[in-house]
This record gives sequence, structure tokens and C-alpha cells, in this order.
Amino acid sequence: MTRDEYNIFCASLPATTHVVQWGGADVWKVGGKVFAIAGWSKSRQSAYSFKVSEQNYHFLKDEPGYRPAPYLASRGFKWIQKYDNFSMNDEPLRYYLTQSHYLVSLGLTKKKQKELGLNQD
Repeated sequence: MTRDEYNIFCASLPATTHVVQWGGADVWKVGGKVFAIAGWSKSRQSAYSFKVSEQNYHFLKDEPGYRPAPYLASRGFKWIQKYDNFSMNDEPLRYYLTQSHYLVSLGLTKKKQKELGLNQD
């Protein structure tokens, strides 16, 4: 996934906002809370960080092309970074970005969720 494709995908998720911060990172938020960050890996390729469930954290942390997200994971947060973008299949990344959006939205107050039209099932 290119950085442009990442931004287009994140923009397609409900109630999102975008800012550029932290040295040029594309940061996506839902309800003012960060759910995805695109920055640079050491190879100068884009690297994508996102929040995951406890189970997915343990599954992904040792998978090729994934690692605990620098800074965030070291502080106890369940965030993973996809840093190897050689795979032609972007579906797993789309899935994890969608799940991150959902997990972060669940942490919003019920009032804020209702305001944003989220999780109203």
C-alpha cells in the first residue's frame, strides 16, 4: 500500500480526521483519538502503525514485516507497525486499520460515539 492509498483508505472510514504531525507523519484520528500513523521506516519506506487487540498483538509481533510499534509498544500500548511493504496484498493492512478504527472508537464516550454515528447497533 502506498502512502496515498493509505490516506485514501483511512479517509473512507467513518468520522475520521487527518493531521500531519510528528515529523511529517500522516496521523488519522476518530473522535480526536489516534487510530493510525504513517511514518517512515529505516529503509525510508512508509511504515504503518495501528492499534490491535491483545490477541492480534501476540500474533503479529513476530510475523515477518510486522513489529511492536516503536515508542507506543514500549509504553505498554498494543500497537503494531507494518514496516515491510513488499507484499502485493493490502487486504490484511486494510483489515487491521479498520479494526484499529473500531477499537479506538469503542474507547470514546457513548455520547461522543452517538454524536459521530459510531457503534450504534
